[in-house]
Amino acid sequence: MRTRISDLLQIRYPIMQAGMIWASGYKLAVACAEAEILGTIGSAGMNQELFRSQIRKAKALTKKRFAVNIPLLRADAAELLEIALAEGIEVIITSAGNPAVLGPRVRKAPGVLWIHVVPSVKHGLKAQDAGADIVVGEGFEAGGHNGVDEITTLALVPQLTDALSVPVAAAGGIADGRGFLAAMALGAEGISVGTRFACTQESSSHPNYKQAVAAANDAATVLFAKRIAPVRAIRNPWVERVRQAEASGATREELEKVYGHSHSRKGILEGDVEEGELEAGQSCGLIRDVPKAAEVVRRFVEEYERDLDRIRRFQP
Repeated sequence: MRTRISDLLQIRYPIMQAGMIWASGYKLAVACAEAEILGTIGSAGMNQELFRSQIRKAKALTKKRFAVNIPLLRADAAELLEIALAEGIEVIITSAGNPAVLGPRVRKAPGVLWIHVVPSVKHGLKAQDAGADIVVGEGFEAGGHNGVDEITTLALVPQLTDALSVPVAAAGGIADGRGFLAAMALGAEGISVGTRFACTQESSSHPNYKQAVAAANDAATVLFAKRIAPVRAIRNPWVERVRQAEASGATREELEKVYGHSHSRKGILEGDVEEGELEAGQSCGLIRDVPKAAEVVRRFVEEYERDLDRIRRFQP
């Protein structure tokens, strides 16, 4: 299954495990790398020393290449990048910010590939102009923080592939081989998958979070906190309080007080399904179990090939 993305990343299958706050530590990155896709350590929620420790633990367990994700909204994003480069990381994924902030430094690092995540064509062009090797187009079906334009994966990916010369990966709403195949039909050369890998045995997310995802249906998530920073999560009492404050016309300052701090940690890492932020994408309605990451990869490939064969049998 060769594409420009699989060739660039030196992986067997053009699948990237997304970097996710509290859910993508070294164990998941290693499991995905060993399954011959791109594993990723997500730095969101980690301090610098924990980030360095996670990289070293992963390197002690696998000789395969893996990535790190650095959200550009972090004040210490530049320091995290220097740690990653010093530890020999060869694939840097950036998101949630202006690619020009760290782009020049990444470009100066020999042998380092740079992936940037975008929510729109405008941002995709900025990433390409800044020198990104791969652009991930993430529709607002995705869990966690989202773009303000609310463009779906189905609409975004073909527009990105038309506009860009660098390879594009699709993200948002993809949890099985059918989504994988659909993304490739849209012109993507790979996929980036978050929620499905957050709900695996190797994910650092809490068992309560995993069970909440596996129990969710198609309407379980909601995009909220739009006046602060749009985020998609599973509905629960805390989310509803934030939404009620938004609907009542609360000021940004009042919303920030209701939104508070550390709710994603409380929900994803500590397992408080009532008062925590359970970041998850709309694809959680497709997830019903908590398998090993390698099993998820196997299913993606098997389902992709099965449905490709099914489509080939259609008569014009």
